[in-house]
Amino acid sequence: MTSLDKILSNSSSPLSDKSPEISAQIRRLAGALADQLLEMLCQRNGFYSLESALHVFPTHSSQCEIGICDWNENSLWRNRYKNLANDCVFFAEDVFGGQFCIKDGRVYTFDPETGFLEYLADGIDSWAQVLINDYEVLTGYPLAHQWQIKNGQIPAGKRLLPKLPFILGGEFEIDNLYLADAVKGMISRANIANQIKDLPDGAKIKFNFDN
Repeated sequence: MTSLDKILSNSSSPLSDKSPEISAQIRRLAGALADQLLEMLCQRNGFYSLESALHVFPTHSSQCEIGICDWNENSLWRNRYKNLANDCVFFAEDVFGGQFCIKDGRVYTFDPETGFLEYLADGIDSWAQVLINDYEVLTGYPLAHQWQIKNGQIPAGKRLLPKLPFILGGEFEIDNLYLADAVKGMISRANIANQIKDLPDGAKIKFNFDN
């Protein structure tokens, strides 16, 4: 059993009943990993795992779910990050809306509060392996579990956002989390990322939270 098989064995049913396919634009950006991405989605066309802490986008949008092509439309949220989100294919997210993306033939995490990319793996299978080895940190599973015990299941299209952003010292605890629309969450944090991207280390910051 591969690492991806292990994830899928504890995941939801597919989020789309359509035959998986990705657009030419997504294929171009995903490059060498396009076939690996499509292969994963052919096994399970979008899914939730780890009590919704991990969300992998399906290929097609539906009434309840947004598909990977629509999620990567510049006009949805990514253009708010200006050049920080360029040339990325965002294919999955953690419980806080932190993104997993493909860029230049590798898999990275994308921090929505800073726009920073951090290398994670060389392919989809190795991404799954890294995820299994460090799922509590990479998906936010412990907080997702605790929050849902207290508040109920996280609905489709929602993520848990910090009331005080983590980059501003917000704590990783359920009292600092609230349920938010995933798209609006990305847009609001793009504003933070754009304000800090050119600041030198140690600079004092006064944030403007207007969108």
